[in-house]
Amino acid sequence: MSAASFPPIAVGLMGTGEYTTGITPSGQSKSDKKIGVVGITMFDLRRRGKVSDIIMAGTNGGKFPEIKEHFQKNIGDVYSGLDLDFRGFPETNIRDAEAYKSALRALPKGSAVIIFTPDSTHFPIASEALNLGHHVMVTKPATQKLEDHQKLIEIAEEKGLVCFVEHHKRFDPAYGDARARAQKLGDFNFYTSYMSQPKFQLETFKSWAGIDSDISYYLNSHHIDIHCWIVEGRYRPTKVTASATTGIATSMGCDPKTEDTITLLVDWENIQTPTQKGTAVYTASWAAPLKAGVHSEQRFHYMASKGEVRVDQAHRGYSIVEDETGKSDYNPFYVKYSPDENGYFDGQNGYGYRSLEKFIDAAQSVAAGKTKASDYDGKGLPTIKATILTTAIIHAGRISLDEKRSVGITEEGGKYKLV
Repeated sequence: MSAASFPPIAVGLMGTGEYTTGITPSGQSKSDKKIGVVGITMFDLRRRGKVSDIIMAGTNGGKFPEIKEHFQKNIGDVYSGLDLDFRGFPETNIRDAEAYKSALRALPKGSAVIIFTPDSTHFPIASEALNLGHHVMVTKPATQKLEDHQKLIEIAEEKGLVCFVEHHKRFDPAYGDARARAQKLGDFNFYTSYMSQPKFQLETFKSWAGIDSDISYYLNSHHIDIHCWIVEGRYRPTKVTASATTGIATSMGCDPKTEDTITLLVDWENIQTPTQKGTAVYTASWAAPLKAGVHSEQRFHYMASKGEVRVDQAHRGYSIVEDETGKSDYNPFYVKYSPDENGYFDGQNGYGYRSLEKFIDAAQSVAAGKTKASDYDGKGLPTIKATILTTAIIHAGRISLDEKRSVGITEEGGKYKLV
């Protein structure tokens, strides 16, 4: 039975920010996600028979008229056949930081909940949703603390629920192919990655940057996950040492604790042969220059005993020049916003869309009793269980910065611990 044959599933979208709606504190996003990703994907999956009712929860009920107007103008008037109806929480023009609790209880048990909220809220919302019997997809980082990630694994396993982390780069065809080819290159030796966003994004993140989270949690999590995915089951991280730069974010009015760029130096060892070592360097920045031609620089280099892999995700050999803005490099593999020949949304093959659809398909299948949540582990999918080392590394990096020391990662009885 195909996923489309299962009954459509109700969906709860926790968070009404840029990635879900395309709306930022200063209006429509200026990034490459001007109409969001999650919202339009769910509207299209409803058109395709996979999604039924949609609930959306934020913290400000007064924001929904703007969101609905934005959806109609930039989605409803652009694409054919999309039902944009959703129920918003808070349901009145008030501010309520815990509106997600009412939203989760308004969903029928066994619904699919997708969380795109500030990093510090991921664990309380995800654990609440799982305890209410909902399947969960949470954006990266799954949690800020290793122990919270392990608690989500335990709750999901106990209740037999799907719990994915939205690591969409696993669905990029170049990254997926690179991972497969890297398996044939022998022992891991060195990995380096860099990911950035232009400093104007700090206007979007100013309310929480340096307060609730940092740039390593926000961006390093992408390529740390890719590296963990490449060496999964063969290597484990043992020590993390972090370094950071400051000055640009604070000059733009961010909290005094806000770092501009964070680099993590991580020691790895072969699980079967601990004397065989590897080194990784992960760097993330939200202080990159403006007008660089791309919204996000993102690349990695993986070197092994028999070869190496290099991927530049920002430059795909596709650029456009406009008199007013200059040259821009585009990545149509992420999300495609231009309609098809009949006016329908045509982004189903984008890896941003595919990541969300994989979760909806899994939730539908488990809800219909055709599969078990545990069936999705060990298949290269970003399940909560498969992504724990990413959280361990990033959490260790935060401790390293705060305590100005290296942090060890140990494993005892299947549980990871930072020392």
